[in-house]
Amino acid sequence: MATIFTRIINGEIPCYKVAEDANYFAFLDINPLTKGHTLVVPKVEEDYIFNLDDTTYGGLMLFAKKVAKALKQAVPCKRIGVAVMGMEVPHAHVHLIPINKESDMVISNPKLQFSSEEMQKIAADIAAKLDD
Repeated sequence: MATIFTRIINGEIPCYKVAEDANYFAFLDINPLTKGHTLVVPKVEEDYIFNLDDTTYGGLMLFAKKVAKALKQAVPCKRIGVAVMGMEVPHAHVHLIPINKESDMVISNPKLQFSSEEMQKIAADIAAKLDD
């Protein structure tokens, strides 16, 4: 059975897409820690990030870097925090979290809620910065 992330990549489940290429996909987390919290995933299903082959792993990190740079331009913050936990969905993924202090990345923090219109705007703002 396909993971929820594969179903998102395949368009079976809607998302707020930020970026996509032939091998990777980035979309907004629907339970964000901060505004702009983005998930970056390889299109290949692999549960554990360190089981990815070197080419896929390296490509994932380079794709995440590109998205992180656009995210920082679109969402004012001091840094983009990076987290890889991978316990909640059995599909390797990288969290990109705009932060102003380290405690912004505490995973048990209350999750924020944004309207669909706000999420669409955030995703569009990030996507627009990818070419900058």
